[in-house]
Amino acid sequence: MSAVKSLNPKAEVARAAEALQVNIMAARGLQEVMRTNLGPKGTMKMLVSGSGDIKITKDGKVLLDEMQVQNPTASMIARVATAQDDITGDGTTSNVLIIGELLKQADLYISEGLHPRIVTEGFDMAKMKALQVLDEVQVKGEMNRDLLVSVARTALRTKLYREMADHLAEIVVDAVLSVQQQGQEIDLHMVEIMQMKHKSDVDTRLVKGLVLDHGARHPDMKKHVTDAFILTCNVSLEYEKSEVNAEFFYKSATDREKLVKAERGVTDERVQKVIDLKRKVCEGSDKGFIVINQKGIDPLSLDLLCREGIVALRRAKRRNMERLTLACGGVAVNSLDDLTPDELGHAGLFYEHVLGEEKFSFIEEVKNPKSVTILIKGPNKHTLAQIKDALRDGLRAVKNSIDDGSVVPGAGAFEVAAHTALNSQEFLKDVKGRQRLGIKAFAEALLIIPKVLAQNSGLDPQDVIVKLQEEYTSSKQLVGVDLTTGEALIAADEGIWDNYCVKKQLLNSCTIIASNLLLVDEIMKAGMSSLKGN
Repeated sequence: MSAVKSLNPKAEVARAAEALQVNIMAARGLQEVMRTNLGPKGTMKMLVSGSGDIKITKDGKVLLDEMQVQNPTASMIARVATAQDDITGDGTTSNVLIIGELLKQADLYISEGLHPRIVTEGFDMAKMKALQVLDEVQVKGEMNRDLLVSVARTALRTKLYREMADHLAEIVVDAVLSVQQQGQEIDLHMVEIMQMKHKSDVDTRLVKGLVLDHGARHPDMKKHVTDAFILTCNVSLEYEKSEVNAEFFYKSATDREKLVKAERGVTDERVQKVIDLKRKVCEGSDKGFIVINQKGIDPLSLDLLCREGIVALRRAKRRNMERLTLACGGVAVNSLDDLTPDELGHAGLFYEHVLGEEKFSFIEEVKNPKSVTILIKGPNKHTLAQIKDALRDGLRAVKNSIDDGSVVPGAGAFEVAAHTALNSQEFLKDVKGRQRLGIKAFAEALLIIPKVLAQNSGLDPQDVIVKLQEEYTSSKQLVGVDLTTGEALIAADEGIWDNYCVKKQLLNSCTIIASNLLLVDEIMKAGMSSLKGN
């Protein structure tokens, strides 16, 4: 009897082989759910919420976030996989597949009496060798635009159909290269993603500037301005009540009028400073002037600005204030005292687009923008959500490549190379004893990636693996799966590239989680909640 049973008779306990089977079945169950999503030929999953909302996706991160996973082991693997996505932006499905396969391969030996500790020691040795192979096969060099487009295309084709992925790949690379600043880390928050339920998905485009999801609040303000100065400010231009509750006694109605006028005068004075600056910079020319304010602008102030031909937008998002100065230049001001023309940004074109009840303001034709907007268009909510999830992965893939300064051939090429290296006599001659079995299990588990890629394309996985291994052994070139013919292809020549950091993170996290699960010899459900009740 388990020791915990004597302490708590209501405790539920799974011991030794039973505990191991619980973990392996949970991992394989999650693997079966996810395996059909992998690769460009992977299938979709339709998620239906309790309220009837539908989400169609093949993105592993979205699936694991939206699915309700109740089994504790499967839930732990799901959390590890989503953490992989948070850290590197990709590799969620691969993570689940490799963990499931590591446990499956280990079970073959453990069921014959091999101790899990021996298997995990073999896993650790195999992981070190696999990381060494990864360092050898990575392709270092200058990350030029063509290479980055190939990386983005590889990432996006696993999420979207081919034509759309190729269209977005160019957009994603141009967006990241625009916000990249010399000597600074790339901040992907400076790429605004705006959605418009309008036209079709191939109309998605990159706006070298900013798109705001609101318009001017005065009906008579201009809807189209060219060659405009832009004042970015965080100043209240509306009548505000005092924070202190006070009572005033007036001798006459005239005194009351004076007080109201004085209160209003504070706001009017601020508006007048903006108008004076506009007259100073625009006098004698037909240049426009736009005010974008983070705080409010009341109707009277809007009217004063409108009479001067100034376009004013109020209550802009705080994040957009940061983006505006990077896109248009100028400085975001918190006070209207001592305004100078140096604090103004500039845009070649400003226009408002009305879509049903929604308004969008476009700020375009800016010089050297360090903040850009990807404008997603699509006929329905599902399309917009799918493209947005894919864009996030595409942007991270491009950023990872620039940060790593290297890429790894994809299409299962690294996995085939690592499998061959782990089974080579050169490596195994230094390994004594039964740890070899753990290494063999690890090597076989890595092949799950090319196997599933082939399977999802309607090809025979065994046939494909044999061809890849023969081709790699004879040519020593990194070959992956051609998902159309099932033959071996040189991934680098076809422009199929994976991120180095994604593969590295995969090898580390999968080995640790699989080892931990194998070393569990007792599962106890004996928390405080199980002591309550009957």
